Amino acid sequence: MKKRVALIVNGATCRLEVDPQTTLLEVLREELRLTGTKEGCGTGDCGTCTVLVDGKPVNSCLMLAADAEGRRITTIEGLAAGGELHPVQKAFIDEAAVQCGFCSPGMILSAKALLDENPRPSEEEIRTALSGVLCRCGSYRKIVSAVKAAASAMGGNGGKE
Repeated sequence: MKKRVALIVNGATCRLEVDPQTTLLEVLREELRLTGTKEGCGTGDCGTCTVLVDGKPVNSCLMLAADAEGRRITTIEGLAAGGELHPVQKAFIDEAAVQCGFCSPGMILSAKALLDENPRPSEEEIRTALSGVLCRCGSYRKIVSAVKAAASAMGGNGGKE
């Protein structure tokens, strides 16, 4: 039996009917066609499906869509505003932190959540915040540099002590 849910995705309320076992990832990709959120492992180990739920990073492959009822969900598609990239997105481009791009949405959203909570993170705090997302290309050095640059652009110290 399907369940009616209302999700607030990238600022817009989306009303749909879902099977009880449908994951948030499936709804985002298949129902809402927000394909920036990637499916990697399907078990919550790789973090490529990371989205923000009420501002916190969540593996969307592990969250049931019904459990997201009424919650604010931000995907990579919802990060840019007014045709302008978010500072974290811009820093990832400027610092060449985007290799194959598969992990980039999860990394960027995890970095945004960190910087929203801690605008002056240390390198260790950056690495810890990003530890839930696996980069298959091994671009961690550039990714950390990008988060430092974004912190600096957003008024933080960019991870400098």
